[in-house]
Amino acid sequence: MSAILNKLLKGQNVEWLRIAEVGELVRGNGLQKSDFTESGVPAIHYGQIYTFYGNSTTETKSFVSPELAEKLRKVNKGDVVITNTSENLEDVGKALLYLGEKQAVTGGHATIFRPGEKILGKYFVYFTQSDFFASEKRKYAKGTKVIDVSATDMAKILIAIPPLDVQAEIVRILDAFTAVTAELTAELTAELNMREKQYQYYRNKLLSFSEAGIETDSNRQQQTALCEGLANNVKQNHQIIWKSLGEVVKMQAGKNIKASQIHPSQTDENLYPCFGGNGIRGYVNNLSHQGEYVIIGRQGALCGNVQRVKGNFYATEHAVVVTVSDLIDVDWAYHMLSFMNLNQYASKSAQPGLAVGKLEQLEIPVPNLSEQKRVAKILDKLDTITHSITEGLPKEINLRQRQYEYYREQLIDFPKN
Repeated sequence: MSAILNKLLKGQNVEWLRIAEVGELVRGNGLQKSDFTESGVPAIHYGQIYTFYGNSTTETKSFVSPELAEKLRKVNKGDVVITNTSENLEDVGKALLYLGEKQAVTGGHATIFRPGEKILGKYFVYFTQSDFFASEKRKYAKGTKVIDVSATDMAKILIAIPPLDVQAEIVRILDAFTAVTAELTAELTAELNMREKQYQYYRNKLLSFSEAGIETDSNRQQQTALCEGLANNVKQNHQIIWKSLGEVVKMQAGKNIKASQIHPSQTDENLYPCFGGNGIRGYVNNLSHQGEYVIIGRQGALCGNVQRVKGNFYATEHAVVVTVSDLIDVDWAYHMLSFMNLNQYASKSAQPGLAVGKLEQLEIPVPNLSEQKRVAKILDKLDTITHSITEGLPKEINLRQRQYEYYREQLIDFPKN
């Protein structure tokens, strides 16, 4: 137990109880995004809990008609709405404390937790963010493409219950820490966004082609002229050829893996980063690839995102691994594919996805390797300042988040007898 907790508890006991023992769990029903209206009854959609809301809210982003609200589960002030389903385990079990005066509703893929006398709703929200809770929900997670922890299984998860006054003090400290972290992160993010625009401006100058991504003859002429202009900067006149992606790279989906095999953090046993449709999903104990590759997210809301990977890693079936040919520099490929906004080619369905066959038909300009490397080197410098997690602003933002998570664990890491 940390010194902070010892000081807060002052010798008082901590109970370990299952969630079902400290409150009521009610599984949601219905509610599609198509049900939303401009005004009406406040509604909380499960997807918004991990994309829009923070730890608590007094107002909802969405509304539904009174007629539909009658059929949906009700969320009262002080209730906590928990996600049951997501494409990754991290987002399953995310919790939102509702503090609105008006009764709200929620739908399927969410569970309402109504705290009992022994637990504060906000304390419960913070506990769901702890490492212990993450390990508990992993035991009950089911599915591979879509991961679910049912309300029945959620009820079995253990939770530390200190006295209410200790819970209140933990909430007070973490609320203050959350506010400070959010303010600092907002300032750094604003600066990062400016750097991002700068990076995109120069990337567009170096790689610009048709906004649609599929080149016409005039667009091709313009881009060829641009690339030849770049070549003139080094006093060479390189010929620009055009190739379909299928001609210059190999694209292949990764391998299936169970969610229970993916660990949220890197350990001695789980060394290898595991990439899915939205980037890194976690870490695993075996690898599917080694070397230098580009990875494209194939499925999910963020499909089309592009990652550059060097070393050993595992790619799931939701990721497309891009192997470059002798005509293409891997760093050039990363910047070119990033620029192409591949998400625009995703299927318009409930679960957006990219077809490899469609991507292979897209055409790109292919200057010679020396020019590719020169352009990639310029963009890499800007990319490092803007995106690198080991340098620049992203590092600072990451450090702030880790600092917050460290103190959160210090306040919630109760010893379990």
